[in-house]
Amino acid sequence: MPIVTTTEMFEKAYKGGYAIGAFNVNNMEIVQGITEAAAEVNSPLILQVSAGARKYAKHVYLTKLMEAAVEDTGLPIALHLDHGADFEICKSCVDGGFTSVMIDGSSRSFEDNIAVTRQVVEYAHDHGVVVEGELGRLEGVEDDVVVSAEDSSYTRPEDVQEFVERTGVDSLAIAIGTSHGAYKFKPGTKPQLRFDILEEVARRLPGFPIVLHGASSVIPKYVDIINANGGKLVDAIGVPEDMLRKAASMAVCKINIDSDLRLAMTAGIRQHFSEHPEHFDPRQYLTVGRDYIRELVKDKIVNVLGSDGKA
Repeated sequence: MPIVTTTEMFEKAYKGGYAIGAFNVNNMEIVQGITEAAAEVNSPLILQVSAGARKYAKHVYLTKLMEAAVEDTGLPIALHLDHGADFEICKSCVDGGFTSVMIDGSSRSFEDNIAVTRQVVEYAHDHGVVVEGELGRLEGVEDDVVVSAEDSSYTRPEDVQEFVERTGVDSLAIAIGTSHGAYKFKPGTKPQLRFDILEEVARRLPGFPIVLHGASSVIPKYVDIINANGGKLVDAIGVPEDMLRKAASMAVCKINIDSDLRLAMTAGIRQHFSEHPEHFDPRQYLTVGRDYIRELVKDKIVNVLGSDGKA
């Protein structure tokens, strides 16, 4: 089976009331942990690559890892560019074998966002690649994407239909209160997502796949392990998993998970070195990190996304 697009995945997910996990990858162990978990529970996958990951691991290494994952598992896997900053980056990924790209024009004016998104859509569709656009701006930090609280904004439901019709995008990322990074909500506050915005977007775009970025839950287990072994993740608060389950049962067909993967990998490595400070073989500590990734992803698929058994 070759690497696939998200079109059929999203059609099934929307009708079935579940979401596909879009997991950010940076190296072989992360890819293996994610795909091994998905194979155990027979789930489709989106493996996505940020600009930072392309700089770190190089495009060619990442695409070959994806090909190996498909060959190893036989799962339907889409290869997605996360937060493409401009047409040139998206074009490079389309030309380089990606089956899905995101053009993030959310920092631009509404008209400029439409223009650059339409440009990417025209090129990508001519090459059989699907496109994700974005309206609204999420607070937080993810690689080169940095948005302050002052510059963040919720998606305006009254804009979504015009944006989709004029750009031709295949899915749309919206801002309803999630954020990038491990510090998503202020200490002492009760995390809330704007489901009223999601409901209104779904009403205006019936049957259209919606994407949720910044959706890591910052699982206390991994935070505690890191802090117990020299970390300083004070007051890290993520998105409650019951809210993600609710979003997955609505119009959200793709949920992005990155920070949780970083936390799980780091927790596994820190735990290993606390128990075996004499070890220096990367295969030893990266194996534990990979196991933590697999444990995390399997739990997300079964208990949050609901995509198990849907491959």
